[in-house]
Amino acid sequence: MRLRPLSEAEAYARCYGDGDENVRATRVTPRTPRHETGISGESLREAFEQRLDGREPDEPAANGREPAAA
Repeated sequence: MRLRPLSEAEAYARCYGDGDENVRATRVTPRTPRHETGISGESLREAFEQRLDGREPDEPAANGREPAAA
């Protein structure tokens, strides 16, 4: 039974020994988004579903070929 939780450094030392001065534990900060978009992923999905639902069932595909028969 543990009296207190181990820190990351203590856990590393217990698993790998004293370690090497070339190895350091660091905290990683969260990445910032590259571009702000005006639409959420859920809104984009809903708009895509609406476009799919609004298509004519016998409309040819965009690449000029007829849809494959099932």
